[in-house]
Amino acid sequence: MKKLIKFLANSQSHFINLSRISIFVVMVWIGGLKVFQYEAEGIVPFVVHSPLMSFFYTKEVQEYQDYKNPEGKTVQKNVDWHKANNTYLFAYGLGAVIVLIGLLTLMGIWFDKIGMIGGLLTFGMSIVTLTFLITTPEVYVPNLGGDFPTPEYGFPYLSAAGRLVLKDIIMLAAGLICAADSAKRILYKERWA
Repeated sequence: MKKLIKFLANSQSHFINLSRISIFVVMVWIGGLKVFQYEAEGIVPFVVHSPLMSFFYTKEVQEYQDYKNPEGKTVQKNVDWHKANNTYLFAYGLGAVIVLIGLLTLMGIWFDKIGMIGGLLTFGMSIVTLTFLITTPEVYVPNLGGDFPTPEYGFPYLSAAGRLVLKDIIMLAAGLICAADSAKRILYKERWA
C-alpha cells in the first residue's frame, strides 16, 4: 500500500498531463464531429434555447422540432431548413473553437502560458455548456404520460442529452486543475528567472 501511495504522490504532474491529453482528445473528437450533419443538427436544441447562443440561428425557437433528422437519416427538406437556420455554419465555427481549446490545453504540457489559457477556456466552455441544464428542456425526461404511480419526468430525471451535459462538470474541474498547474509553473519560473 505504501508503494501505491508513494507512486500516486510522485505522479501528480504526470496525471495532470494525462488530464491535458484527455481534454485534448475529447475536444478534438467532439469539435471535429461538428462538421458532420448529424452532430450539427444534434446541438440545435441546446443552442436555440440558450440566451448566450440563440442569436446565431435565424429560425424561431420551437420550429426546429419539425425539422429533426433522425441520426443516420437525411431528409432534404430538413437539411434545407438547417441551412437557412445557419445550423451548419454555426457548428463549423463552434467545432473550430472547441478544437482550438483542446490544442491550447494540450500545449500546456510544454508551454505554461498557452496551457493556462487553454485550461481557463476549458473551464469557461464548461460553464456555458452547464447552463444548458437550466435553459434546455430536452435535458430532462419528458412527460410521456406513463401509468407508473409516481411519474419519473422533469427535474431531476436527466435524459441522455442531460447526462451528456452534466459530464461537463468534470471538464470544468480538469480545466481549472490544468490552468492552476500552468500558473504554478509560471510563478516558479519567474521566481528563479
